[in-house]
Amino acid sequence: MSRAAAVAMLLLLYAVCAPLQARTVYRCVQKGTVSMATAPEPGSSCKAMTVDDNAVQMPNLWGNFGVFSGTLYEREQDGKLVYSTRNLPGSRPYLRFTVATPPGEPAHEGLGNVGKPQLDRHATQFRAAAKATGVDDAWLRAVAHAESAFDEKAVSPKGAQGVMQLMPDTAHEYGVTDPFSPAQSISGGARHMKSLLRRYDGDRTLAAAAYNAGIGVVARYGGVPPYAETRHYIDKVLALYGRYRAAMGTAPERPAQ
Repeated sequence: MSRAAAVAMLLLLYAVCAPLQARTVYRCVQKGTVSMATAPEPGSSCKAMTVDDNAVQMPNLWGNFGVFSGTLYEREQDGKLVYSTRNLPGSRPYLRFTVATPPGEPAHEGLGNVGKPQLDRHATQFRAAAKATGVDDAWLRAVAHAESAFDEKAVSPKGAQGVMQLMPDTAHEYGVTDPFSPAQSISGGARHMKSLLRRYDGDRTLAAAAYNAGIGVVARYGGVPPYAETRHYIDKVLALYGRYRAAMGTAPERPAQ
């Protein structure tokens, strides 16, 4: 988590704290994940951190866990309203927020813009990949449209390549020897997407999040990460999916086997 994001989160907690709590934030650890709260969380190991009025000089509340929630939750505890970045029983969302992708993460908004469906781009390869994997042709096209605008020569600033913007490790995992070959890229991307849809029981939002930011990041946050780039990417893919389904007249994707 960046210092700027930590400061923003701290100020957010200040805004909802009672006056007497304004300089105390609790750093709570539970099952290897870290949250920040205005009161000790049940079931967590919490440490009170007194922070100077000059928040820019705040200590490192997060340690090396690198965990940051995308929602501030409100709940009642001991007759008072308390706030936390962990979704504990009885909590209700109070404020949602996003942060920039930390350095080194593959998450991105995509290279393609939302626009009209392009049904003529690599049509044979998409049909073949959809038939081989059972993943909806319209969904694969939506991902490719958002990822690269179907440019087989595309390379992202973070190193993803080809039509489906596969990272080198992912391409290797699926036997893609030429990431700039539309047939290989689309086949590898389709097989990767099939695996993700199976992992998330057909949930396209989580599958798109993992395709964009990685399985590990989705597991770390227990869902869609709070990265602004990933959330914009998901919105883009879902919007494109609706447009491709309408243009192609396709039926809903059958559940992954």
